[in-house]
Amino acid sequence: MRIFLDANILFAAALPKSQTGVFFAELREHCVVVTSTYAIEEARRNLTEKRPDALPDFERLLTYIEIITITITSLDIVLPPKDIPILGGAVAGNATHLLTGDKKDFGVLWGKTIQGVKIVSPQILFDDLVKKGLLKKIRL
Repeated sequence: MRIFLDANILFAAALPKSQTGVFFAELREHCVVVTSTYAIEEARRNLTEKRPDALPDFERLLTYIEIITITITSLDIVLPPKDIPILGGAVAGNATHLLTGDKKDFGVLWGKTIQGVKIVSPQILFDDLVKKGLLKKIRL
């Protein structure tokens, strides 16, 4: 499995003692974790603004992630302009899943597959990994 992390997941994973950070550590043990330069810059900008104390942890977690530098802008779905590089990065990076906590823009797509990428929330992905026997059952 290749899991593409949205900027909001990167942000949350960088926070000390966050559930997302714990989940990220599990993901990297069982999957290839990828993201894009676009998502990294968005997460870095938001951390600088809201949680600059988490920037060192953010930079450390990036060392465990494959970084995609290209994106596909021709998608089979209409998205807000700010979300095109996220899904486009997942498609370009041959991700099997796009992991996002963005319920507003991606929530209606959770569980659906677009151009080979299944869009999932942390809970949906966690449940999938439990079903596959890769993780133990706990609630995120």
